[in-house]
Amino acid sequence: MQSGRTRAFAGAVVASAMVAAGLLVSPPTAIGAVDSLAADPLPFGLVVAALYLVRPLLAWPTTPLAAVVGYGYGVAVGVPVALAGVVVTVLPIFLAARWIAGDESVSGNCDESGFLERAGDAAGRYYETAGPLRGVVASRLAPIPSDVATCAAAVSGVPHRWFLVGTAIGELPWTVAAVVVGASAATATTGGIGDAGLAVSLAGLLAACLLLAGPAYRTLRSRDPLRTENGKSTDN
Repeated sequence: MQSGRTRAFAGAVVASAMVAAGLLVSPPTAIGAVDSLAADPLPFGLVVAALYLVRPLLAWPTTPLAAVVGYGYGVAVGVPVALAGVVVTVLPIFLAARWIAGDESVSGNCDESGFLERAGDAAGRYYETAGPLRGVVASRLAPIPSDVATCAAAVSGVPHRWFLVGTAIGELPWTVAAVVVGASAATATTGGIGDAGLAVSLAGLLAACLLLAGPAYRTLRSRDPLRTENGKSTDN
């Protein structure tokens, strides 16, 4: 119990520090300075890599960084670079959340009550129903904050390999959209995918719903009181 409380306290301190740092060092300030380096690929790449590495500490969104990558490298090179950056930058959040959760599923091992317990239970049921890979892909496609999806996967016990593969698949549409917008911009932008955001959000939400339709149907079907153990209706 004491270990769990210590981890929770440490997590709260780290989260508070991340929010404070993000407010003090905003994306416009940092990314605006990168604009002048875009003509030189090597320094530009080093600065972008540094931005991706510090992103978890500053609680920045990932799409503005992908747009900056597209601005500097174009679509062909920018998409794989930005996608690799997303996968790398979500891993520290995943490992930290897993450590705070005690490397176990919150839904089955949390003795505390309240919002966090209910949220952990909901995340655990979601991944139990959808499966680890499908669940991660759908959570990335849906227009929800990246770090929230990462923490939900971590505390639900999703294996590392499925988390990384699912993140790469689910983040691909968002990354492509941001890189394309960045490649067509005249200057480095902090607005992510800009006006295309609504269309991409709706498309991602629809794709996530379609991906989860099968598991949701099977779950509802298994709870149907008119069905027997053989899956046949008892109503003749």
